[in-house]
Amino acid sequence: MSLPLTRYRPVFAAPGTLAFTLAGLLGRLALAMHGVCVVVLIADRRGSYALAGAVSAAGVLAGAALLPLLGRLVDRLGQARVAVPAVLATALPTAALLLCVHSGAPAWTLFLCWALSGSSPDLGGMARARWAHLHGADPAVLHRANSLEQALDELCFMAGPVLGMVLCTSVAPEAGLLAAWALGTAGTLLFAAQRATEPPPAARPASAPRLPFGVQPPSRPRALLRTPGLPPLLAVFLSAGVLFGSLEVTTLAYTDALGRQSAGGGLLALVAAGSCVSGLVFGTLRPRRPVAVRLALGTGAMTALMLLPLAAGLSGAGVPLLGAALLAAGSGTAPTMISGMTLAQRLLPAHRLTEGMALAVSAILVGISTGATLGGALAQHAAPGTGYLLPGCAAALALLAATTLARKLK
Repeated sequence: MSLPLTRYRPVFAAPGTLAFTLAGLLGRLALAMHGVCVVVLIADRRGSYALAGAVSAAGVLAGAALLPLLGRLVDRLGQARVAVPAVLATALPTAALLLCVHSGAPAWTLFLCWALSGSSPDLGGMARARWAHLHGADPAVLHRANSLEQALDELCFMAGPVLGMVLCTSVAPEAGLLAAWALGTAGTLLFAAQRATEPPPAARPASAPRLPFGVQPPSRPRALLRTPGLPPLLAVFLSAGVLFGSLEVTTLAYTDALGRQSAGGGLLALVAAGSCVSGLVFGTLRPRRPVAVRLALGTGAMTALMLLPLAAGLSGAGVPLLGAALLAAGSGTAPTMISGMTLAQRLLPAHRLTEGMALAVSAILVGISTGATLGGALAQHAAPGTGYLLPGCAAALALLAATTLARKLK
């Protein structure tokens, strides 16, 4: 059955939307390569998945700390003025990491270099801010735009791990990270060059700001974390990040234990493929329930589907059966993320939208770092497949936070 993709045409009605979408796609492909490339590089050169997962987590945590600060600067100064110097600043620490890994430098240097490379701007958040700026008055079109963004994210995470694994295993362990830096820099510079669709810098208004979708503004200034409904929503994003990080490291370690290391990227691509297709389908549907209810239903489906890779991993299934389980499990993540990002756009003040979206992405990144660390530790010390307990538990925590949020917003 063909998807009614013609429903996405209104998303690109504004001039310049296709250009910034394609540029952002290129930059986010690099982000999708980072996790696999760093884990494979360090595990290959140093022989430890625990160290590889911990170093990867350090970079993710550094990025999570910087993203809200960069988002605040973007809201005040504009996307191009912040994104260009931020991405160029990643060149030196990335080169230093490759040199330290190759030369056998102490482990602490790997943590330092990868943490310092975490200044890359959040292209996904900036793209969603552009969609909110262009289609904020039409919730149906904005829903499709958010669905498209999630599908593009998954497309990147479908192709990125495969490309990274191919480069790391067939060229050199360092080749994947070098290619990721080049793609990320080029994509960010091209994205920043699309000025026609860039939201104008939003100085804080003297009066109460206009909020999207009719949300009432607060009676006095307050921190973003005090925005009603935002803390439990961030808990959903945090739990989803734990799911993503632990699922990635566990799958790579599982295929390595089977003697099929090169298949790890393909299995992660299947997760992204399932999410990409479900995201596109979800975007074509007309929303009939409140977005908080859609989020709760999405996390419920995600929790149920995460039992499939757990069963496959604990039973010692081979690559084909595990791939089918991961494909099905991936289909539960996109509706959750789409509904969560849409709800964030409704809750956040318009003049702090980029900062707030960056805060949401930071919660995901903190979760990814936590999941990668726990997944690497389990892969190092437990039987193969045991790590799939982590994404299942993370999905259950997301469900708990989403149902709490739905009750509060009812």
